[in-house]
Amino acid sequence: MSKLIVVGGGPAGMMAAYSAAMNGGDVTLLEQNEKLGKKLFITGKGRCNVTNFCDLEFLFRNILTNPKFLNSSIRQFTNKDVYDFFNDNGCPLKVERGERVFPVSDHSSDVIRTMEKKLKELGVQIRLKTRMKQLILEDNKVVGVLLEQGEKLEADGVILATGGKSYVSTGSDGYGLLLAEKTGHTIVPPHPGLVPLETKEDWVKSLQGLSLRNVELTLSDAQGKTVYKELGEMLFTHFGISGPLVLSASSHMDAAGGKDPYKVILNLKPGLSEEQLDARILRDFEENSHKEFKNALGKLFPAKLIPVMVELSGIFGEEKVFSITRAKRLEFEHLLRNLTMTVTGTRGFNEAIITRGGVSVKDINPSTMESKRIENLYFAGEMIDCDALTGGFNLQIAWSTGNLAGMKAEQKSWGM
Repeated sequence: MSKLIVVGGGPAGMMAAYSAAMNGGDVTLLEQNEKLGKKLFITGKGRCNVTNFCDLEFLFRNILTNPKFLNSSIRQFTNKDVYDFFNDNGCPLKVERGERVFPVSDHSSDVIRTMEKKLKELGVQIRLKTRMKQLILEDNKVVGVLLEQGEKLEADGVILATGGKSYVSTGSDGYGLLLAEKTGHTIVPPHPGLVPLETKEDWVKSLQGLSLRNVELTLSDAQGKTVYKELGEMLFTHFGISGPLVLSASSHMDAAGGKDPYKVILNLKPGLSEEQLDARILRDFEENSHKEFKNALGKLFPAKLIPVMVELSGIFGEEKVFSITRAKRLEFEHLLRNLTMTVTGTRGFNEAIITRGGVSVKDINPSTMESKRIENLYFAGEMIDCDALTGGFNLQIAWSTGNLAGMKAEQKSWGM
């Protein structure tokens, strides 16, 4: 029986420890926090979007960075396998809109509890409040780890699953990436992913708390090129914008940011063509022809949005609807389809759901998750330079890479 050490008690680390133990390994799981799955606990607003129940082709399309690298790990442990794993082990799941998978209970704690129970059943030694200081290497091979309190642990293999740098309060401080870099691995510079955006315009902040559904969001770069376009939901905040559409859009932004700002353009009525929108506005204007413009928009927008749209339209709020010219009406309709905001930055790692960047996939064997630079060292989860859109896809990456790393680390120790 080989001795394996897994560093990190998030989804990737827990699955790696489970997989290694299932294959016969003597596994120790090190977690610096006081409990396992601290970041997992807050995912999906505390509900935990475990995976996505779509077909594999669609799943891979939702992986933005290095999807080909993940081919082996995901096909070894698919989204359907994840679904069956939790269903069969006391955590029943349900599929919601967009094929998102959640616990029936809507409690992420049930996902963590299931993993913890399986680890204990398999005899995995779980050491909480334990932080690794460095890897112990001999002849370019990992032979153990040194803990911060000075204790040395011998190992036939070590799996690093320490996460990225998002949600630092949960322990994701990037220290695993520093350890990897010190051992010669290339690190793609980490930056926030799936993160709210800050905007320039003051009117955006006046809409704080307003959520818009069924709008179309377009993200364009400084040259006006569309880099993201999708229908869905977004939210105005005190600093700019957030919500599912915005988070996904953020992952299409250049990591470097650049000096030239991105633009976010909202189409508030994406279900209507220009002709249909004009007919709709004409109908509303005819019904309210003797009202003031500011009082004739109740059927078009939420109440909080009306003053902003009036101000941006350039039409005097007290102007009677019947006196609005065709040119002004068409400009107003253009505004509805092109409500534009200037992106000045992101909210950073503290509010980012994931970390983009990490250990370069060029340094990792995709068939085993083993390092190409240090023998018997494996990587799993968010610390690898792979990321996806919202909807359970990033957790699927964690489960799949963790499963493969644990399985291959144990099999290698037996010469398989």
